[in-house]
Amino acid sequence: MRSQKMTFGLEKAPHRSLLYALGLTREEMKRPLIGVVNAANEVVPGHLHLGKIAEAVKAGIRMAGGTPMEFPAIAVCDGLAMNHEGMRFSLTSREVITDSIEIMATAHPFDALVFTPNCDKIVPGMLMAMMRLNLPSIIMSGGPMLAGRNNTDLISVFEGVGAVRNGTMTEEELEDLTENACPGCGSCSGMYTANSMNCLTEVLGMGLKGNGTIPAVYSERIKLAKHAGMKVMEMYEKNIRPRDIMTKEAFMNALTMDMALGCSTNSMLHLPAIAHEAGVELNVDIANEISARTPNLCHLAPAGPTYIEDLNEAGGIYAVMKEISKKGLLNLDCMTVTGRTVGENIKDCVNRNPEVIRPVENPYSQTGGIAI
Repeated sequence: MRSQKMTFGLEKAPHRSLLYALGLTREEMKRPLIGVVNAANEVVPGHLHLGKIAEAVKAGIRMAGGTPMEFPAIAVCDGLAMNHEGMRFSLTSREVITDSIEIMATAHPFDALVFTPNCDKIVPGMLMAMMRLNLPSIIMSGGPMLAGRNNTDLISVFEGVGAVRNGTMTEEELEDLTENACPGCGSCSGMYTANSMNCLTEVLGMGLKGNGTIPAVYSERIKLAKHAGMKVMEMYEKNIRPRDIMTKEAFMNALTMDMALGCSTNSMLHLPAIAHEAGVELNVDIANEISARTPNLCHLAPAGPTYIEDLNEAGGIYAVMKEISKKGLLNLDCMTVTGRTVGENIKDCVNRNPEVIRPVENPYSQTGGIAI
């Protein structure tokens, strides 16, 4: 085990002494040590509940015979950082997150890692670190926020500011909207950057089914976190690593699904950066070629009236992949953290709501949701 660099042998007695100081037992030190990277804080609504997610992940690790060890990562809320000098720090935070995880997982040689992000720059930052370290790993995100009252969200509040300025809404009505558009924890409820990257994590094969779509407040999210903890132990035992999964073909799948879902344009900043860490060149010039042959099947907010919770009920990311695969646009042989291929994962998926996920024969448009 990689962790034996600090747990095994005569010369590592001082290391063990420090691990005993943490409360670890001899039995725990003989098991694989699994790092749990937790981006929880009390600043970012999407990360407010990640403590519970991490606890569920650790429970899954213990059930499968591992010893979890949690450590933190920073997180910037783009919504709170915008419209002042704070926005200059948002993209920078992605690299800081990557570097800090590399530092922690090299200084302390874990056998595998589970990453618990949720919002905009944290997901790609963690995926970049995952590729750089190339240890058995899985992403377990915090999940999307539910839509607000009367199908509203954060963008509704931006629009409300404009409505006050043009005289179609009072300031009192705006404040009522402000109080009810974001009803609780989770990443903002539409297909914005955070949910785009969590959904594309499923496509890349680094997250379990539902990682991008199960709402933050559902008990299914806690159960998924336990399964993620168990799954990383299986990946460790089989020596399945991120670079075995996130191949060039997997990134092509991600770009294709980016177009089908109508993801955030910020995905064009993040996918090439993640690929770069694996030595895969992802030239954005090919995006238009992929868009030209990929129909757009989803109009999630802000493009339309539906939200990530609706996509989840309709069958989630796998259901969209199943539709797109009918045109032969996905590489179905790519491996995933499930231990199965993309084709095997989506084989039995059903589109339960053609209003949310358009059939490939009747798309919103014949070309994708992003143009470069």
